Amino acid sequence: MIIVILMLTVALSGCASSDEQESLSGAVLSGDDLSGADLSGADLSGAYLDGANLSGADLSGADLSGADLGYANLSGADINHANLSGTNLWGADLTGADLTGADLTGAYLSDANLSGADLSGTNLSGLDLSGTDLSSTDLSGLDLSGTDLRYTDLSNADMDSANLQFAKLDFAYLSGAYLWGADLWGAEMFGADLTGADLTGADLTGADLSNAELGYANLDSADLSGADLTAAYLSGADLTGADLSNANLYYVYLGSADLSGADLTGADLRESSLKDADLSGADLSNVQWSNTTCPDGTNSDENGNTCENNL
Repeated sequence: MIIVILMLTVALSGCASSDEQESLSGAVLSGDDLSGADLSGADLSGAYLDGANLSGADLSGADLSGADLGYANLSGADINHANLSGTNLWGADLTGADLTGADLTGAYLSDANLSGADLSGTNLSGLDLSGTDLSSTDLSGLDLSGTDLRYTDLSNADMDSANLQFAKLDFAYLSGAYLWGADLWGAEMFGADLTGADLTGADLTGADLSNAELGYANLDSADLSGADLTAAYLSGADLTGADLSNANLYYVYLGSADLSGADLTGADLRESSLKDADLSGADLSNVQWSNTTCPDGTNSDENGNTCENNL
């Protein structure tokens, strides 16, 4: 412990040489209380900081590459432009932390709490963020393509214009999330909760939204062409002008949904319910009907295998 204290004293003195600061590389600081410490620019590469208390610490510009920060407390810490490449942050508390411009290449953040963290200027593409808490976090415009966000809490998060192509969002919690204009092309969203989410103008081409909860979601002008929405729940959803051409809407509940002006060309609506839905001006060319509940409550099988005359 005395050696560790001496090492930190040198690193925090402000007059330490680069060689002296390098002595913290690989240091064992597991479980230590470093709250509020000034470690800006320090070399902590490969250091063991698992379970350490670094709340409010200044780690701006620090080299934490390959370090172990599993379950460390970094709440409110300043980590802007730090090197976190290959860093283990599993289960770490990063609530309200400033990660502006930080290098997170290959970092492991599963089960971490990033609620309210500043991630502007970071590249989150391809990272493992499964099970993390990103609720109410600003992710607008960020690159999250191919990122693992399964079981992640993204409720009320701002993902305006974010790149989420091929992202894994199975069972993610996105209730109230803002995804205006987001690119979700080919995203995996099986069982995701998007209740009340704003997906206005979002690109969901070919996305897997089977079993997803989309009640009262705003999908105005969204592109859902070729998307799989098997058994999805879209009660009261706004799909005004949405592109649902060739979408799989098998066994979908669209009760009271607004589909006015939507393109449903070639869509599969077998076994689905459109009760009280608004389909005025919708393109229903080549729709597949079978045991479909029409907007007026009748069954397509009783109407010549169509709902086109029972809107």
